[in-house]
Amino acid sequence: MPVLRSLYRAVMALGRPLLLRKLRRRGEQEPLYLHAVHQRFADYTPQEQQQAAAHAGAWVWIHAVSLGETRAAAILLQALRSVRPDLKLLLTNGTATGHAEGRKLLRDGDMQVWLPLDSRAAARRFLQLFRPRVGLLLETEMWPELLQQAQELDIPMVLANARMSEKTLQQSLRLSSLAYPGYRSLRTAYVQTASDAERLRQLQVQEIRIVGNLKFDASPAPELLAQGRQWRQQLQGAAARPLAMLASSREGEERMWLQAWESLSQQQREAVQWLLVPRHPQRFDEVAALLQQQGVPVLRRSAWDEQTRTPAGPVVWLGDSLGEMPMYYAMADLALMGGSFEQLGGQNLIEACACGCPVLLGPHTFNFAEASEQAIAAGAALRCVDMSQAVREAGRLLLEDAPAHQQMQQACGHFTDRHRGAAMRMAQDLQARGLI
Repeated sequence: MPVLRSLYRAVMALGRPLLLRKLRRRGEQEPLYLHAVHQRFADYTPQEQQQAAAHAGAWVWIHAVSLGETRAAAILLQALRSVRPDLKLLLTNGTATGHAEGRKLLRDGDMQVWLPLDSRAAARRFLQLFRPRVGLLLETEMWPELLQQAQELDIPMVLANARMSEKTLQQSLRLSSLAYPGYRSLRTAYVQTASDAERLRQLQVQEIRIVGNLKFDASPAPELLAQGRQWRQQLQGAAARPLAMLASSREGEERMWLQAWESLSQQQREAVQWLLVPRHPQRFDEVAALLQQQGVPVLRRSAWDEQTRTPAGPVVWLGDSLGEMPMYYAMADLALMGGSFEQLGGQNLIEACACGCPVLLGPHTFNFAEASEQAIAAGAALRCVDMSQAVREAGRLLLEDAPAHQQMQQACGHFTDRHRGAAMRMAQDLQARGLI
């Protein structure tokens, strides 16, 4: 056995104390991390074992690590159930936000558990108990021991909605003795783009199918879109102003935005209403404190029911809720996409465009590389060199160039409609192969 794989196996075998400490730390802010901790080590209660055994050998297992992957899984699951209505779902997640979102996908007979630690013993206990007929890993989730044990137990594994950035490819190539066996073991990979396909071939994936990005198939909930338009009207009243949003912002980006916003004149700051929506819920209080320390009044989503009119003077709205992104996009005339101004690869611009909200992108969009370029080419997005330019560009479009802004809004619908259909292509192919 290669040295690197032996080292990985040894580390994972001793990883229980480290994982427990991490869960306790995360659980202080997000209590769901402390739920069913025993599942993280594939130690199941008698009731869980009984439920697992009820459909052992028939489970269609989907692993979606976090919130974005779980939302993509929801799109795929709808297509899977349309071709296989009696499907029994086994859903695993890794984060609290993913787990909470995943609960919405369950039907009678389905089961949701945490993905276990990637040790040989835990992975094997998990797979032997559930014996799924197929495992679908969303986007980038490759766990060496889990894949090794699935191969030994003859459980077909599929990488769905797969993407592979150049950065991740180079990291995987440096760890080739650990990465190659897992990628080779995949039955197939359904990839988003031709570039993703080429990179996965370098990692020795045997069969690849280019089907597009599941996230184009998402349809924003009409009730959330209507709620967004209603909240905006109630909060602004007669003094309606254009509204710009910093969407799914990551650590460091709110401070960038604040510096850019403070560099504007008082008149410019008052002319546009801003809405900030941090990506992670554990940072809501942190972002509110950052703004208040700089003397910026904050009106939080959690207080909108009590206060239905913005106070006089510059005030920032803070979206401190989960599951309401379509509502926030419906409120906004334009969004600056979080994760793209720090070197984090960008968040989901497709969702914004599906809600009719044009996007300003920072320089770092490797998580959505092709979708970003397609959105720019379609006229639904613009690239900015940094946060300062993005804040100025938002003001220019909303206050000085209404025709250009209107064209971007119209382009959003054309952009998303053109790329739909990935979910059904995957579902039909899995059915044709007898995997579901």
